Amino acid sequence: MSDLQALASDAYVYGYPMVFNLDEVDRFTRKGMNAVAPAPFNTFSHATKLAGPDDTFVSVNNDTVYSMAQIDLSAGPLLLTVPGTGGRYYVMQFVDAWTNNFAYVGRRATGTRPGRFLCTPPGWSGKVPQGATRIAFPTTVASIVARWACAGEADIAAVRALQDATALEPYGTPGEAEGLPVADVGVVDVIDGGLMFFEKLRVRMAAFPPAPADIDFQGTFAPLGLLKAVSPYTSPDPELAEALRAGFADGKEKVELATTHGMSPEDNGWKLAYHAFDYNADFFEIGTVTDPAWIVEDRARARVMRAAAARAGLWGNHGYEAAYAMTWNDAAGEPLDGGSSYTLRFEKAPPVDAFWSVTMYDLPEYHLVDNAADRYSIGDRTPGLVRASDGSLTLRLSSERPADETEAANWLPTPPGRFRPVLRMYEPRDAVVTGSYRLPPITRVS
Repeated sequence: MSDLQALASDAYVYGYPMVFNLDEVDRFTRKGMNAVAPAPFNTFSHATKLAGPDDTFVSVNNDTVYSMAQIDLSAGPLLLTVPGTGGRYYVMQFVDAWTNNFAYVGRRATGTRPGRFLCTPPGWSGKVPQGATRIAFPTTVASIVARWACAGEADIAAVRALQDATALEPYGTPGEAEGLPVADVGVVDVIDGGLMFFEKLRVRMAAFPPAPADIDFQGTFAPLGLLKAVSPYTSPDPELAEALRAGFADGKEKVELATTHGMSPEDNGWKLAYHAFDYNADFFEIGTVTDPAWIVEDRARARVMRAAAARAGLWGNHGYEAAYAMTWNDAAGEPLDGGSSYTLRFEKAPPVDAFWSVTMYDLPEYHLVDNAADRYSIGDRTPGLVRASDGSLTLRLSSERPADETEAANWLPTPPGRFRPVLRMYEPRDAVVTGSYRLPPITRVS
């Protein structure tokens, strides 16, 4: 591998989260995501139903109703108003262009009383209105990802009332919004992911500077042309173009490997991704936890973590808000496949202050799995589950509906091929995070 190719590979791992993230930001402003209609910047789009297989977003959840707002503060601050929820769980997660979770508003973070929050761009020094709490954004473009607990179709109307009472409005006299920077359309092979990826990375790095501690590292990519003001990729030097394409492919392999064989510890085959989003070491606004246990100081390690988190769970919460565990393999270490049937037995329910669920995803896209039962997740709020006399709960994971009615009541459909379930624990108790509560293995049925 040449030095330029190795550098391009490192640049891919470093830049992938922002490029992928802002592609999704652009998608939500133009196309939306089935249940979430497209909406312009600085406007909430509220889902009116739980997500399903037509919502093609990586690891989208099926146990809360989404509200999404893509934010552009280049025109000035915004005032966010949230309603009282009467104790209902909700969370508004604030994610900057580099995928840092830098603030939270919601039951755990700020309670369930009504509130007002002033969202301000980098460098803003104005006066915060009385009764509002300032949230300083690290980048002018960011996302607010809201999740409202929903107990099924009968609960949708109550969630809709809360969504309707949520508002974003300009504060002061707004200027002209800049939006997302546009990649040079002259890049010769637009269909070639390699060069177009680096062109997107070039313009977006310039528009959204990283944390100060990453600026020197970002400077090491100068030989790739990533720091140039004018695109070097419209008529690239052949040696550079070859290195970029090869580095793109190599970096992509690294991210895939980190996703499935990364740094998260394992227990009974589950990857415990409780700390998968701890890569933010720089920006801490309301609702974040600054305990060193939730911050990865090793920036090289954090860059790989950030890329893997974006690939498998973009816009996922910190583990203290929602703890995630996922697995690709059964108890014997064999890949999970819909050609077999499996059981997942919880002797004791996951200890949480909100709720928990297991959601089924296909591979390699990590999308919800279409099925005749119209069931995409199963958890403590699923009606009709059958527990044993000792209180344990055994879930059946299979592509075919079980013949036994008890097993069918506890059935989570899988695709016919490879799959990956995710266990989510909202407002996890200490036993989850410390590991004293152990997750049960997924066991193949002979």
